[in-house]
Amino acid sequence: MRTDTTTTTTRTTTTTRTTAAAGTTAGIAAVRNLGILAHVDAGKTTVTERILYLTGATHKRGEVHTGTTVTDFDPQERDRGITIFAAAVSCAWAGHRINLIDTPGHVDFADEVERCLRVLDGAVAVFDAVAGVEPQSESVWRQAERHGVPRVAFVNKLDRPGADLDAAVASIRERLHPRPLAVHLPIGAEDAFTGVVDLVHHRALIWDDEGTLAEGPVPADLADHTAARRQALEEAVAELDPRALEEYCTHGSLSPATLAAALRDLTRSGEAVVVLGGSAYRNRGIEPLLDAAVAYLPSPLDTPPAPYAPPAPSAGRDGQCGADPQQPLAALAFKVSAAPTGRLTYLRLYSGTLRKGDTVLDAATGRPERIARILRVMAERHTEIDHALAGDIVAVIGPKTVRVGATLCDPDHPVLLEAPVSAEPVVTVAVEARRAADTDKLTAALTRLTEEDPSLRLATDPDTGQRTLSGLGELHLEVAVEKVRREAGVEAVVGAPQVALREALVEGVSNFTYRHAKQDGGAGQFAHLVLDLAPAVDGFTFTSAVTGAQVPREYVQAVEAGCRDALTEGPLGGHPVTGLTVTLTDGATHPKDSSELAFRTAARLGLREALRVSRLHLLEPLAQVTVTVPEDALGAVLGDLAARRATVQTTTTGHTGHAGHAGHAGHTGHAGHTGTAQVEALVPLAELFGYAGRLRSRTQGRGTFTTRPAGYAPAPTPAG
Repeated sequence: MRTDTTTTTTRTTTTTRTTAAAGTTAGIAAVRNLGILAHVDAGKTTVTERILYLTGATHKRGEVHTGTTVTDFDPQERDRGITIFAAAVSCAWAGHRINLIDTPGHVDFADEVERCLRVLDGAVAVFDAVAGVEPQSESVWRQAERHGVPRVAFVNKLDRPGADLDAAVASIRERLHPRPLAVHLPIGAEDAFTGVVDLVHHRALIWDDEGTLAEGPVPADLADHTAARRQALEEAVAELDPRALEEYCTHGSLSPATLAAALRDLTRSGEAVVVLGGSAYRNRGIEPLLDAAVAYLPSPLDTPPAPYAPPAPSAGRDGQCGADPQQPLAALAFKVSAAPTGRLTYLRLYSGTLRKGDTVLDAATGRPERIARILRVMAERHTEIDHALAGDIVAVIGPKTVRVGATLCDPDHPVLLEAPVSAEPVVTVAVEARRAADTDKLTAALTRLTEEDPSLRLATDPDTGQRTLSGLGELHLEVAVEKVRREAGVEAVVGAPQVALREALVEGVSNFTYRHAKQDGGAGQFAHLVLDLAPAVDGFTFTSAVTGAQVPREYVQAVEAGCRDALTEGPLGGHPVTGLTVTLTDGATHPKDSSELAFRTAARLGLREALRVSRLHLLEPLAQVTVTVPEDALGAVLGDLAARRATVQTTTTGHTGHAGHAGHAGHTGHAGHTGTAQVEALVPLAELFGYAGRLRSRTQGRGTFTTRPAGYAPAPTPAG
């Protein structure tokens, strides 16, 4: 009797666990971790605001131009009218929970986008219906591609003069090279745009002036056009999807269910991108966008498991974290920020379950951290929850020293997830407190800022003793200093910006001999090296051509390490050295005085001596600049670019696009219908400081420009 009872109890427990696991899996399958990506001013923040309003997460539509948006809550964002800091929000739609991150669109904040893409499962790329693919649209698209993040595209502002969905789709195909599959056909054009035809389900979606959606049959005057577009869509899908091809060959058409399933598979594999249209500012097109995000973009269960490594070689073995709440905890910290409620650490959970009060391990530092609170984030507002499951994105309060990129894991199962890689800074300014009494306060504020944003670097100039702050652009540093002023109450004096120069080898030397011999009592140091230096296209390469036992293998490794030490400061001005190949051709050792330290020191000192007798030149960073201006200001703008040492690549007149920032991010001022020109040019980054003000004055405020990094080129040699 006891045996039967035990068996029954065991079966009941097993069934309960299985049912709970199945329920948990279903819950994870209903999660979508998505980012909103776009060029600055394409309307992504307005898209985010409309999503929050439609899903009931907010009860009032926020507007960029009035500073009432949920995600652009920082005072600087509201003052400038652009997204600066990635903001996470959470909402529900059609039985799914959507964790949404509104990312910056300005190139200076591309590193913020990079950190977010590291933890997202899908993305919505927003494009301007007039401008199509703009420079930063292309940059964030490539970032998403590198991370393998599936995307759907939303062509915004179809109500603007000059808006053209087909032209936007063509620009996506030509500049981004995916297979765009438009599933919408606009109803009406420009100011008369009222809705779209849904080609997948063969229906018309029409919005009134209040943004209320009505579903109905396809208008009679669009019936033939709709049929042709639907057939073209089916043929394009059948070319890419084997199951769709089989049904198309059998029946000559695709059912809505088959078409939707094929679009989902093609989106998740990256073979194609679904394109939708609308006008976020006029509340048109957001419902089908949400439906598409839920239907086509992946859940945490659909994404490949995250690879991990042990924190130390002896601590375990490599593996993968699947989205399983029953497995040990593994979470990645992708954002850290100071808030009135405390220091917030944003986490993406890759496996396991995180509970309030848990003690977790920072795998990189080996420090235990206690989770005091877990928060469901709504930009600057938070809702406390008791636990979070694998696949979720939450913020936690409690960890004191966790940095961006840290792995928080189960102390009994330490693992190390791959951290986001921060971009190298290209602009540096000197920062000093206006009052000497505020120096320590300024240093503390800047240090805290670099913890929140790893793309900012704080250092002390060894020659002048000045504090220097380095970042990804002039605006990046301007925002950082203003943040210190507002939040820490410290007035800072900022020196003129300086760009990050490099030194590159033009002509090297052969058979350069360096002998390091040091004797100061006790064990001495001895190393003898013969080096060849030659130019390279980029970076640094070290090779050894030593034969026999003149230089043992462990000393060869020390020589390479010493050479890398020497590359931090070049002879022309103390800038990092690049474009160099060093070959160790010969050497000699001493039976007692040779060591790895002696050879590393000899390599560092010897390479610096070799560089002094070689020929090098300075390299300066370049920016790819796209300037959009009225045609009547083109001559003045080209002249100004020439004075800035620009290399003009293309000039297009009669360009239709937006030439003004006068509106708001959801509905930019329509300053450029026709009669505008677009200039593409390579410009030294140092020449772009202050360019925004100069361009405004030369175009009466109607010109805009965008930049993106474009590598390095030789800097001009100073006269004399």
